[in-house]
Amino acid sequence: MLKRILVLDDNQDILDIVHETLTYENFEVKSTGESDNVMPLLEAFEPDLVILDYRVAGQNGGELCRSIKSHPKFNNVPVIIFSAYINRESDLFAYGCDAIIDKPFDLTELVEKVNNLIS
Repeated sequence: MLKRILVLDDNQDILDIVHETLTYENFEVKSTGESDNVMPLLEAFEPDLVILDYRVAGQNGGELCRSIKSHPKFNNVPVIIFSAYINRESDLFAYGCDAIIDKPFDLTELVEKVNNLIS
């Protein structure tokens, strides 16, 4: 069975590239550009890993990460935060994420971090 990944980013180009790359790497991927969709999608899709953009319209990806990590059913699901704010890494880890990927990012780095967290 394919490992499932949920991706949130309000930049459609990034969403498309990440979706295509991870699908090519044999993951089942659900993508959304709406932060309000994350928790309902989490419940319905039951991903093995979540990737959140830190700065997303409507909500802070760090707060979404904290919500996922405090959820009794999903607290063990690894979360990666995308961020263009590289000087705030310690702040981002304070939300409980398992990894950070700096924007702009390398697709090889993305695939390596995903594989390391859900293998």
